[in-house]
Amino acid sequence: MSNKVIYAIYNDDDILMDAVKKTRAAHHHIEEVFTPFPVHGLDKAMGLAPTRLAICSFLYGCVGISVATTMMSYIMIHDWPQDIGGKPSFSFIQNMPAFVPIMFEMTVFFAAHLMVITFYMRSKLWPFKQAENPDVRTTDDHFLMEVAVDNNEEELVSFFQNTGAVEVKVIEKN
Repeated sequence: MSNKVIYAIYNDDDILMDAVKKTRAAHHHIEEVFTPFPVHGLDKAMGLAPTRLAICSFLYGCVGISVATTMMSYIMIHDWPQDIGGKPSFSFIQNMPAFVPIMFEMTVFFAAHLMVITFYMRSKLWPFKQAENPDVRTTDDHFLMEVAVDNNEEELVSFFQNTGAVEVKVIEKN
């Protein structure tokens, strides 16, 4: 099986969007699109599934508020009860208004930090990882669409030249 891919390079995001739509309509598999800035609607044009990171964020927030509640109940009620400002320390419910800011902050802390870790793991962005950018121009002003070649190299090259690509390259990917 061949590991060839086509790099179609565009210089305008509108032309890229049209090319992505035409490529999907022609039933060619788009491996990846590299852009110098986020292009609105590109994920839907590529047919990518919506992200589930918001669900993870909610679950991480639930873990954070659970840890905060357990921590404050243990520390302030069971382990080391203190009379602070005349508040009784024998009931968590009676002290709840004083604990609300801590519970909120722990919820945000857990959600934010675990979301960053989840994003890096999901994106496979490990420390000291080598960049996978196929063309340095995609960090400045060009857009690159990577499409898998399946024994139709000449057809794909002419197809992408007709979609408005500035440059079309066939690369052996390892």
